[in-house]
Amino acid sequence: MTKPPDIGAADPTSDKLDAAVLKVAGVVVLGAVMSILDITVVTVAIPTFMTDFQASVEVVAWTMTGYTLALASVIPMTGWAADRFGTKRLYMAALTFFILGSVLCSMAWSIESLVAFRVIQGIGGGMLMPLGMTIMTHAAGPQRIGRVMAVLGVPMLLGPICGPILGGWLIDSFSWHWIFLINLPLGLLALVLAFVVFPADKPKPSESFDFVGMLLASPGLALFLFGVSSIPEKGTVLAGRVLIPAIIGAILLVAFVFHALRTEHPLIDLRLFRNPSLRFSVLTMSLFATAFFGAGFLLPNYLQQVRGETAFDAGLLMAPQGIGAMLTMPVAGFLVDKIGPGKIVMFGITLITIGLGGFTQLGADTSYLVIGGALFVMGLGMGCTMMPVMTAAIQTLTHAQVARGSTLMNIINQTAASIGTATMSVVLAAQLNNHPEAGIGIAATVKPELAAQFPAAVIEQGRQLAAEAFSNTYWVTVILAALTLIPAFFLPRSKPKTPVDAEASIMV
Repeated sequence: MTKPPDIGAADPTSDKLDAAVLKVAGVVVLGAVMSILDITVVTVAIPTFMTDFQASVEVVAWTMTGYTLALASVIPMTGWAADRFGTKRLYMAALTFFILGSVLCSMAWSIESLVAFRVIQGIGGGMLMPLGMTIMTHAAGPQRIGRVMAVLGVPMLLGPICGPILGGWLIDSFSWHWIFLINLPLGLLALVLAFVVFPADKPKPSESFDFVGMLLASPGLALFLFGVSSIPEKGTVLAGRVLIPAIIGAILLVAFVFHALRTEHPLIDLRLFRNPSLRFSVLTMSLFATAFFGAGFLLPNYLQQVRGETAFDAGLLMAPQGIGAMLTMPVAGFLVDKIGPGKIVMFGITLITIGLGGFTQLGADTSYLVIGGALFVMGLGMGCTMMPVMTAAIQTLTHAQVARGSTLMNIINQTAASIGTATMSVVLAAQLNNHPEAGIGIAATVKPELAAQFPAAVIEQGRQLAAEAFSNTYWVTVILAALTLIPAFFLPRSKPKTPVDAEASIMV
């Protein structure tokens, strides 16, 4: 006799999103919201940290860099650890680290202690997204992964929009400590819900841990991203702080590739690239994330440096992008499960390219209606792109491959986003350096008290030149977005087939 399913357990063979799947998705989204919001919330607090801790912007920037490097370092180990200990246990452990790091950050007494506690936060935060993807994929099964991935895309949309708004409100109304303390009640709630909602782990005998791979991949990725992340600060790729860690990191990563291809159980299974769906998904994600997150760096800076908006107001002005994405993401998730991701992603990238094209016409006084319209079109495209690409990568993997596949996609996403941000910052800096007057326009806009030192005509000319620098930089994002159409053309264009694996419908 077939054993009846547990009450509340998700049925991966069903074609509908039942209550059990939605409960799992809700818990995962709560954890992801905390992790992603935390990145953007802290950006608003950087001036406050500089004042309270009497530290330079270069030192304070480590509150961001330390978190990112910890996050990047722990991601490669997530796939192995999920197989070894079970996703539920590991997810709860990651939440615990994140909560502990958040509380410690709120108690920081110096900038050095804050950076150290941000690293602890990053260890937990780095695991939450790949683990969440794995848990939701196992819960939903291949026939519904598009729709649950659309749910997981919500925090990715809300983070960049709500982060500056929430951060600005908490700092202005209370103190910077609350941008971290807010994670305590949310984290404890997520921890309790994870314990109640997630099905019990059934870990199997694990593969041996790839220590050599860990010693190559984690520091290699961290050093490479550190070098890339230092480009905006140094303003050039040729600086020692950029080149030395980036080259060492790249060498370690190349060595890991050779090691992984010759090892039976590597830390990151590069043999997954034999799967054409995952291969083209990785290429699509690399170009898309570079363009999209690079563009995400440009507009908030334009709004603050050229238009004089606060971080809070800049966050509000970015809202049309999130609204657009929330309109298309559920529809795209449903269609991906029915007709495959290929056509959906192609349509989404086309919309993103059109939206980015609108920003190549930015001026010093471009109407906010025009900017909002371009953001809305980009949002419509984003809702049809990011999570459908993730879906394309994972939906054809077997049950045993899902944890490694989601880990790989999160590494690609994190790396490409860092490269995109650094690339756009360098291109923008080069554009601004060509016109010193642009610096005057920005300085007078950011600090109105300086406006009296320069003639109004010089300030206005500087603002126009600064806006032109931003619009020229946007051409790079347009080209990258258009190139994304090439690998996207090869994504699956039919309803996904169930992976040939007897365990594909078994819960973790």
